[in-house]
Amino acid sequence: MLERHVLAGQRHSELLLGQVADVMAEADIGFGQLDGVAFGAGPGSFTGLRIACGAAQGLAFGHDLPVLPIVSLLAVAEQGLVPDDGDTVLAAFDARMGELYLAAYQRKAGAWATLLAPKIAKPDDLPALPDGKVDLGAGSGFAVYAAALQARYAPQRSAATLVPRAREVATLAAGALERGEAIAAEAAVPLYLRDKVALNRHEQAALRASNQKQRDEMARAEKAALAARAHA
Repeated sequence: MLERHVLAGQRHSELLLGQVADVMAEADIGFGQLDGVAFGAGPGSFTGLRIACGAAQGLAFGHDLPVLPIVSLLAVAEQGLVPDDGDTVLAAFDARMGELYLAAYQRKAGAWATLLAPKIAKPDDLPALPDGKVDLGAGSGFAVYAAALQARYAPQRSAATLVPRAREVATLAAGALERGEAIAAEAAVPLYLRDKVALNRHEQAALRASNQKQRDEMARAEKAALAARAHA
């Protein structure tokens, strides 16, 4: 599997489409050979999720492909590589503003079952799990709120440096595609957990313009990649 992994900071929109074009060129495939477009749906920063969703929709619309939104907490659980059925991963991200995004998943027959659906919580009011055992705590929440998470869930081990990556998003998306869980591009939405999720008309207009810009940039990047392959 080919991937590009960069901690982009505030440069998501600047880097994303160029990296897509680079990976497609390296794999020597075109969009007509794809079965779908996956993206990390969140939870996470509002801007980052909006860019990810908009880019996925732009690619999908432009090439008549379905979309597979993948929960970012689940992508981190997948990266944790728990080997055994029955193992449980608690994924937790620092949500800023004194809060955490978290979810819990259990490995069953090689797939993931959700024990705790993604939610937002304060470190002094963490939800209980139906199965109290946690084999792995994963994600930035364990760097910022290690004491509170350790006291509440007592994970056997933790991996605070894990962040969502394209590799795990693609792996999970392949399974979701096989199960028939792909959706139309227009139905794709980010997973927001904070109260402020509705866009006013000015924000909606800005989002439409951003999505169109991303589609135009992707079309140019794809043409450049095709030209590079033709002259290789």
